Amino acid sequence: MQKTVKHEVDKASEIQVIVLHGLYMSGFVMKPLCHRLAKSGVNILNLTYKSTEPDSKKIFSQLDEFIADRPTVLVCHSLGGLIARAYLEHNSKNAQFITKVITLGTPHKGSSIAKQMHDKGLDKLLKNSVEYLLSSNNDWPFKAKLYSIAGDLPLGLMPILERGSQSDGTVLLDETKLTGMAEHKVFHLSHTSLIYSRQVVSYIQGVLFSE
Repeated sequence: MQKTVKHEVDKASEIQVIVLHGLYMSGFVMKPLCHRLAKSGVNILNLTYKSTEPDSKKIFSQLDEFIADRPTVLVCHSLGGLIARAYLEHNSKNAQFITKVITLGTPHKGSSIAKQMHDKGLDKLLKNSVEYLLSSNNDWPFKAKLYSIAGDLPLGLMPILERGSQSDGTVLLDETKLTGMAEHKVFHLSHTSLIYSRQVVSYIQGVLFSE
């Protein structure tokens, strides 16, 4: 028993986690999630960036610096998952140490709400984030495994914009699915409540310590 516990502690100390928040948010809203994950013994960077005007060069540099040459997992909410993809596409030397990407409510195929805002000339509300939100992806071609978490409690604009659709209120369920992902997990939660759910934290912890 003691040997098993020591093994888990040693494994936790080897894992680094970078947390990336979503649109109109900051690292502050991710603190409860980080606090719970930190209890597992992992080393965490809760990165704040300007979500409406993400400076990819600055963000990627911060990621590289923290990762160094250690196995790292990215845990990302919404837009944060698209930032993570852009980082992997950038393919810096340190990106090879990303072993897993866990996304919460990320519109991997592009955001329907962002597209409708764009079509209505409301880009000024999204600013530069639109470059990420309007991306059109269908697969996950990276070595790092993708675990996509989605919600199906439609609290938000989506039920009004697309009646009869399945969503977390902001992101369509289908937008969270990609060919090549390791797993797709659905919880009966809304877009924002994915961040604060103990069920979601428990799932993330399981992924962190899985092979």
